[in-house]
Amino acid sequence: MSEASVRAFFAEKAPDIAIIDQGVSTATVVEAAAALGVEPARIAKTLSLRVGDAVVLLCTRGDARLNNGKAKAALGGKPRMLGAEEVEAITGHPVGGVCPFGLLSALPVYCDVSLKDFATVFPAAGSRTSSVELTPDRLGDLTDATWIDICTLPETAE
Repeated sequence: MSEASVRAFFAEKAPDIAIIDQGVSTATVVEAAAALGVEPARIAKTLSLRVGDAVVLLCTRGDARLNNGKAKAALGGKPRMLGAEEVEAITGHPVGGVCPFGLLSALPVYCDVSLKDFATVFPAAGSRTSSVELTPDRLGDLTDATWIDICTLPETAE
């Protein structure tokens, strides 16, 4: 279902956006960057988090790390990563293909402001070999995302 639900999402909401299937694994930031020929930071990774009783998705640049202090302040509680089985059961996407498009369950989506450092980014598209290229603003608009400052970049890490 996963990539098919993403294809249906784009067919309805953004038919101009094509799914890129590399035919090789893009399941990790490093693999996706190599397959797409871009720097790892331009891979828009999607994290599945539980904050209290709520599950949310966070899209951030590939080289960013979740900052627990910022996350707690922005999300109202300490975020915890979901396990692989729970991620797939809730999103409909396997780990390595998780994206905010074509979700099995409606979830709040947050985008870290660090994505706006790039003209275009590459989130996954529902499978471990597919992605899409779009502007950060389009990513936010298509997913009704809330923009927050929740990550730390490598050059500012302590």
